[in-house]
Amino acid sequence: MQNIEKVQKIIDNVEEVILGKNRVIKLALAAMMAEGHILFEDVPGVGKTILVRSLARSVGCSFKRIQFTPDLLPSDITGVSIYNQKTNEFEFREGPILSQVVLADEINRATPRTQSALLESMAEKQITVEGISRKLSDPFIVMATQNPIEYDGTFPLPEAQLDRFLIRLEIGYPAENEEQIILKNLQLEHPVEKLEAVMTDQQFIELQNEVKKVHVDQKLRKYIVELVNQSRNHSDLELGASPRGSIALMKMAQAWAVIKERDYIIPDDIKEIASAVLAHRLIVKSKSRLRGADKKKIIKEIIRRTEVPVID
Repeated sequence: MQNIEKVQKIIDNVEEVILGKNRVIKLALAAMMAEGHILFEDVPGVGKTILVRSLARSVGCSFKRIQFTPDLLPSDITGVSIYNQKTNEFEFREGPILSQVVLADEINRATPRTQSALLESMAEKQITVEGISRKLSDPFIVMATQNPIEYDGTFPLPEAQLDRFLIRLEIGYPAENEEQIILKNLQLEHPVEKLEAVMTDQQFIELQNEVKKVHVDQKLRKYIVELVNQSRNHSDLELGASPRGSIALMKMAQAWAVIKERDYIIPDDIKEIASAVLAHRLIVKSKSRLRGADKKKIIKEIIRRTEVPVID
Protein backbone atom coordinates (compact mmCIF):
# COMPACT_ATOMS: atom_id res chain seq x y z
CA MET A 1 0.00 0.00 0.00
CA GLN A 2 2.90 2.29 0.77
CA ASN A 3 4.28 1.80 -2.75
CA ILE A 4 0.90 2.66 -4.26
CA GLU A 5 0.88 5.96 -2.38
CA LYS A 6 4.42 6.73 -3.56
CA VAL A 7 3.53 6.00 -7.19
CA GLN A 8 0.39 8.16 -7.04
CA LYS A 9 2.40 11.04 -5.54
CA ILE A 10 4.80 10.93 -8.51
CA ILE A 11 1.91 10.87 -11.01
CA ASP A 12 0.12 13.76 -9.28
CA ASN A 13 3.35 15.75 -9.17
CA VAL A 14 4.05 15.35 -12.89
CA GLU A 15 0.44 16.17 -13.76
CA GLU A 16 0.96 19.62 -12.29
CA VAL A 17 3.12 20.30 -15.35
CA ILE A 18 1.91 17.83 -18.02
CA LEU A 19 -1.85 18.16 -18.43
CA GLY A 20 -4.25 15.56 -19.83
CA LYS A 21 -1.62 12.87 -20.45
CA ASN A 22 -2.30 10.50 -17.55
CA ARG A 23 -1.72 7.28 -19.52
CA VAL A 24 1.55 8.52 -21.07
CA ILE A 25 2.81 9.59 -17.63
CA LYS A 26 1.90 6.22 -16.14
CA LEU A 27 3.58 4.30 -18.98
CA ALA A 28 6.76 6.39 -18.72
CA LEU A 29 6.85 5.99 -14.93
CA ALA A 30 6.25 2.25 -15.24
CA ALA A 31 9.20 1.99 -17.65
CA MET A 32 11.39 3.87 -15.15
CA MET A 33 10.24 1.57 -12.34
CA ALA A 34 11.14 -1.41 -14.56
CA GLU A 35 14.65 0.06 -15.03
CA GLY A 36 14.01 0.56 -18.74
CA HIS A 37 14.91 3.22 -21.29
CA ILE A 38 12.24 5.20 -23.13
CA LEU A 39 11.99 6.52 -26.68
CA PHE A 40 9.57 9.42 -27.19
CA GLU A 41 8.65 9.77 -30.84
CA ASP A 42 6.40 12.72 -31.61
CA VAL A 43 6.20 16.07 -33.34
CA PRO A 44 8.08 19.06 -31.82
CA GLY A 45 6.53 21.11 -29.05
CA VAL A 46 4.22 18.57 -27.39
CA GLY A 47 6.19 18.43 -24.12
CA LYS A 48 8.61 15.50 -24.51
CA THR A 49 11.52 17.30 -22.84
CA ILE A 50 9.34 18.77 -20.08
CA LEU A 51 7.88 15.35 -19.28
CA VAL A 52 11.38 13.89 -18.88
CA ARG A 53 12.50 16.79 -16.64
CA SER A 54 9.33 16.49 -14.55
CA LEU A 55 9.80 12.76 -13.99
CA ALA A 56 13.48 13.18 -13.08
CA ARG A 57 12.70 15.96 -10.60
CA SER A 58 9.81 14.07 -9.04
CA VAL A 59 11.93 11.02 -8.15
CA GLY A 60 14.90 13.08 -6.92
CA CYS A 61 17.30 11.99 -9.68
CA SER A 62 20.08 14.03 -11.27
CA PHE A 63 19.29 15.11 -14.82
CA LYS A 64 21.40 15.94 -17.87
CA ARG A 65 20.31 16.84 -21.39
CA ILE A 66 22.34 16.07 -24.52
CA GLN A 67 21.35 17.88 -27.71
CA PHE A 68 22.22 15.49 -30.51
CA THR A 69 23.60 17.14 -33.67
CA PRO A 70 25.56 15.79 -36.67
CA ASP A 71 28.86 17.16 -35.29
CA LEU A 72 28.44 15.58 -31.83
CA LEU A 73 31.29 13.19 -30.95
CA PRO A 74 31.15 10.08 -28.71
CA SER A 75 33.52 11.81 -26.26
CA ASP A 76 30.99 14.63 -25.93
CA ILE A 77 28.68 12.04 -24.38
CA THR A 78 30.99 9.79 -22.38
CA GLY A 79 33.66 12.29 -21.33
CA VAL A 80 37.36 12.63 -22.05
CA SER A 81 40.73 12.41 -20.30
CA ILE A 82 42.67 15.70 -20.27
CA TYR A 83 46.32 16.09 -19.32
CA ASN A 84 46.86 18.32 -16.29
CA GLN A 85 50.24 20.05 -16.58
CA LYS A 86 50.29 20.93 -12.87
CA THR A 87 49.92 17.34 -11.65
CA ASN A 88 51.48 15.67 -14.72
CA GLU A 89 48.51 13.31 -14.78
CA PHE A 90 45.49 12.70 -16.97
CA GLU A 91 42.19 13.73 -15.41
CA PHE A 92 38.86 12.33 -16.52
CA ARG A 93 36.22 14.93 -17.21
CA GLU A 94 32.80 13.36 -17.00
CA GLY A 95 30.39 13.57 -19.89
CA PRO A 96 26.65 14.09 -19.42
CA ILE A 97 26.01 10.34 -19.64
CA LEU A 98 27.23 10.10 -16.03
CA SER A 99 23.88 11.17 -14.65
CA GLN A 100 20.85 9.27 -13.32
CA VAL A 101 18.36 10.45 -15.95
CA VAL A 102 19.80 11.37 -19.35
CA LEU A 103 17.75 13.06 -22.06
CA ALA A 104 19.07 12.26 -25.54
CA ASP A 105 17.26 15.02 -27.40
CA GLU A 106 16.68 14.43 -31.15
CA ILE A 107 18.80 11.29 -31.01
CA ASN A 108 18.38 10.60 -34.74
CA ARG A 109 20.25 13.81 -35.67
CA ALA A 110 23.60 12.39 -34.52
CA THR A 111 25.75 10.09 -36.66
CA PRO A 112 25.60 6.31 -36.10
CA ARG A 113 29.07 6.46 -34.49
CA THR A 114 27.81 8.85 -31.84
CA GLN A 115 24.51 7.02 -31.40
CA SER A 116 26.46 3.84 -30.71
CA ALA A 117 28.15 5.56 -27.75
CA LEU A 118 24.83 5.07 -25.95
CA LEU A 119 24.65 1.33 -26.65
CA GLU A 120 27.12 0.18 -23.99
CA SER A 121 25.66 2.50 -21.35
CA MET A 122 22.08 1.36 -22.06
CA ALA A 123 22.92 -2.35 -22.13
CA GLU A 124 25.68 -2.67 -19.52
CA LYS A 125 25.19 0.42 -17.31
CA GLN A 126 28.83 1.33 -17.87
CA ILE A 127 31.01 3.30 -20.27
CA THR A 128 34.51 2.57 -21.53
CA VAL A 129 36.79 5.53 -22.20
CA GLU A 130 40.36 4.91 -23.36
CA GLY A 131 40.19 1.29 -22.20
CA ILE A 132 38.92 2.12 -18.71
CA SER A 133 35.38 1.04 -17.78
CA ARG A 134 33.34 3.19 -15.44
CA LYS A 135 30.10 2.15 -13.77
CA LEU A 136 27.15 4.46 -14.22
CA SER A 137 24.96 5.83 -11.46
CA ASP A 138 21.99 3.97 -10.05
CA PRO A 139 19.28 4.39 -11.20
CA PHE A 140 20.35 5.00 -14.79
CA ILE A 141 17.68 5.76 -17.38
CA VAL A 142 18.06 7.11 -20.91
CA MET A 143 15.06 8.92 -22.36
CA ALA A 144 15.48 9.77 -26.02
CA THR A 145 13.33 11.89 -28.31
CA GLN A 146 13.01 11.96 -32.07
CA ASN A 147 10.83 13.74 -34.61
CA PRO A 148 8.98 11.24 -36.86
CA ILE A 149 8.07 13.87 -39.46
CA GLU A 150 11.36 15.53 -40.45
CA TYR A 151 13.93 13.17 -41.99
CA ASP A 152 16.36 15.60 -43.68
CA GLY A 153 19.78 15.41 -42.05
CA THR A 154 18.79 12.52 -39.76
CA PHE A 155 20.21 9.03 -39.18
CA PRO A 156 17.48 6.48 -38.37
CA LEU A 157 18.20 4.35 -35.32
CA PRO A 158 19.26 0.79 -36.24
CA GLU A 159 17.19 -2.12 -34.94
CA ALA A 160 19.91 -3.04 -32.42
CA GLN A 161 19.58 0.33 -30.74
CA LEU A 162 15.78 0.49 -30.98
CA ASP A 163 15.68 -2.86 -29.19
CA ARG A 164 17.52 -1.32 -26.22
CA PHE A 165 14.49 0.88 -25.44
CA LEU A 166 11.96 -0.77 -23.18
CA ILE A 167 9.07 1.21 -24.68
CA ARG A 168 8.32 3.79 -27.35
CA LEU A 169 5.72 6.46 -26.55
CA GLU A 170 3.80 9.19 -28.34
CA ILE A 171 2.48 12.15 -26.34
CA GLY A 172 0.07 13.76 -28.80
CA TYR A 173 -1.50 17.22 -28.84
CA PRO A 174 -3.40 18.50 -25.78
CA ALA A 175 -7.14 19.14 -25.82
CA GLU A 176 -8.22 22.77 -26.42
CA ASN A 177 -9.19 23.44 -22.78
CA GLU A 178 -5.91 21.92 -21.56
CA GLU A 179 -3.92 24.06 -24.00
CA GLN A 180 -5.64 27.18 -22.62
CA ILE A 181 -4.56 26.18 -19.08
CA ILE A 182 -1.01 25.60 -20.38
CA LEU A 183 -0.93 29.16 -21.76
CA LYS A 184 -2.18 30.54 -18.43
CA ASN A 185 0.36 28.55 -16.38
CA LEU A 186 3.26 29.64 -18.61
CA GLN A 187 2.46 33.34 -18.53
CA LEU A 188 4.87 34.19 -15.71
CA GLU A 189 7.18 31.17 -15.34
CA HIS A 190 7.38 27.52 -16.30
CA PRO A 191 5.64 25.22 -13.76
CA VAL A 192 8.51 22.70 -13.97
CA GLU A 193 10.81 25.20 -12.23
CA LYS A 194 8.62 25.00 -9.09
CA LEU A 195 8.34 21.22 -9.12
CA GLU A 196 9.61 19.53 -5.94
CA ALA A 197 10.83 15.95 -5.50
CA VAL A 198 8.34 13.62 -3.81
CA MET A 199 11.02 11.05 -2.95
CA THR A 200 14.79 10.62 -2.95
CA ASP A 201 16.69 8.68 -5.58
CA GLN A 202 17.35 5.94 -3.00
CA GLN A 203 13.63 5.60 -2.30
CA PHE A 204 13.05 5.28 -6.03
CA ILE A 205 15.66 2.48 -6.20
CA GLU A 206 13.73 0.72 -3.42
CA LEU A 207 10.58 1.11 -5.51
CA GLN A 208 12.37 -0.44 -8.51
CA ASN A 209 13.40 -3.38 -6.31
CA GLU A 210 9.79 -3.88 -5.18
CA VAL A 211 8.67 -4.07 -8.82
CA LYS A 212 10.98 -7.04 -9.36
CA LYS A 213 9.09 -8.94 -6.62
CA VAL A 214 5.70 -8.64 -8.36
CA HIS A 215 4.38 -12.18 -8.87
CA VAL A 216 4.36 -13.57 -12.43
CA ASP A 217 2.42 -16.81 -12.85
CA GLN A 218 4.00 -19.55 -14.99
CA LYS A 219 0.94 -19.43 -17.30
CA LEU A 220 1.55 -15.72 -17.91
CA ARG A 221 5.20 -16.31 -18.75
CA LYS A 222 4.02 -18.84 -21.31
CA TYR A 223 1.43 -16.31 -22.60
CA ILE A 224 4.15 -13.67 -23.07
CA VAL A 225 6.35 -16.11 -25.00
CA GLU A 226 3.41 -17.14 -27.21
CA LEU A 227 2.64 -13.50 -28.07
CA VAL A 228 6.27 -12.77 -28.95
CA ASN A 229 6.66 -16.01 -30.88
CA GLN A 230 3.64 -15.15 -33.03
CA SER A 231 5.33 -11.88 -33.99
CA ARG A 232 8.27 -13.92 -35.33
CA ASN A 233 6.00 -16.05 -37.51
CA HIS A 234 3.52 -13.41 -38.68
CA SER A 235 3.09 -13.28 -42.46
CA ASP A 236 3.18 -9.45 -42.54
CA LEU A 237 6.36 -9.12 -40.48
CA GLU A 238 9.92 -9.33 -41.73
CA LEU A 239 11.29 -9.21 -38.19
CA GLY A 240 9.53 -10.13 -34.94
CA ALA A 241 10.44 -9.36 -31.35
CA SER A 242 13.59 -10.88 -29.84
CA PRO A 243 13.87 -12.58 -26.41
CA ARG A 244 14.72 -9.10 -25.14
CA GLY A 245 11.16 -8.19 -26.18
CA SER A 246 9.79 -11.02 -24.00
CA ILE A 247 11.83 -9.82 -21.03
CA ALA A 248 10.70 -6.23 -21.62
CA LEU A 249 7.06 -7.32 -21.78
CA MET A 250 7.33 -9.14 -18.45
CA LYS A 251 9.20 -6.34 -16.65
CA MET A 252 6.86 -3.67 -17.96
CA ALA A 253 3.81 -5.78 -16.95
CA GLN A 254 5.22 -6.06 -13.42
CA ALA A 255 5.58 -2.28 -13.17
CA TRP A 256 2.13 -1.76 -14.74
CA ALA A 257 0.64 -4.05 -12.06
CA VAL A 258 2.10 -1.78 -9.37
CA ILE A 259 0.60 1.25 -11.15
CA LYS A 260 -2.73 -0.63 -11.05
CA GLU A 261 -2.30 -1.24 -7.30
CA ARG A 262 -1.49 -4.96 -7.43
CA ASP A 263 1.47 -7.16 -6.46
CA TYR A 264 0.75 -9.70 -9.22
CA ILE A 265 0.20 -9.37 -12.95
CA ILE A 266 -2.91 -10.40 -14.90
CA PRO A 267 -3.37 -10.93 -18.67
CA ASP A 268 -4.87 -7.44 -19.07
CA ASP A 269 -1.59 -5.89 -17.86
CA ILE A 270 0.23 -7.58 -20.73
CA LYS A 271 -2.43 -6.59 -23.27
CA GLU A 272 -2.45 -2.93 -22.20
CA ILE A 273 1.29 -2.40 -22.55
CA ALA A 274 2.02 -4.76 -25.45
CA SER A 275 1.90 -2.13 -28.20
CA ALA A 276 4.22 0.31 -26.39
CA VAL A 277 6.72 -2.49 -25.68
CA LEU A 278 6.67 -4.41 -28.96
CA ALA A 279 5.80 -2.04 -31.85
CA HIS A 280 9.27 -0.52 -32.25
CA ARG A 281 10.85 -4.00 -32.28
CA LEU A 282 8.92 -5.13 -35.36
CA ILE A 283 9.65 -4.59 -39.06
CA VAL A 284 6.70 -4.78 -41.45
CA LYS A 285 7.32 -6.27 -44.90
CA SER A 286 7.31 -3.69 -47.73
CA LYS A 287 4.49 -5.36 -49.65
CA SER A 288 2.40 -5.62 -46.47
CA ARG A 289 2.99 -1.96 -45.70
CA LEU A 290 1.68 -1.05 -49.15
CA ARG A 291 -1.48 -3.00 -48.32
CA GLY A 292 -1.94 -0.86 -45.19
CA ALA A 293 -0.43 -3.22 -42.61
CA ASP A 294 0.35 -1.39 -39.38
CA LYS A 295 2.46 -2.51 -36.40
CA LYS A 296 -0.19 -1.64 -33.81
CA LYS A 297 -2.92 -3.39 -35.80
CA ILE A 298 -0.72 -6.48 -36.12
CA ILE A 299 -0.11 -6.54 -32.34
CA LYS A 300 -3.86 -6.24 -31.69
CA GLU A 301 -4.45 -9.11 -34.11
CA ILE A 302 -1.83 -11.26 -32.36
CA ILE A 303 -3.42 -10.54 -28.96
CA ARG A 304 -6.89 -11.32 -30.31
CA ARG A 305 -5.94 -14.74 -31.69
CA THR A 306 -3.73 -15.84 -28.76
CA GLU A 307 -5.54 -17.86 -26.10
CA VAL A 308 -5.65 -16.01 -22.79
CA PRO A 309 -4.68 -18.21 -19.82
CA VAL A 310 -7.02 -18.65 -16.88
CA ILE A 311 -5.24 -17.73 -13.65
CA ASP A 312 -6.44 -19.12 -10.31
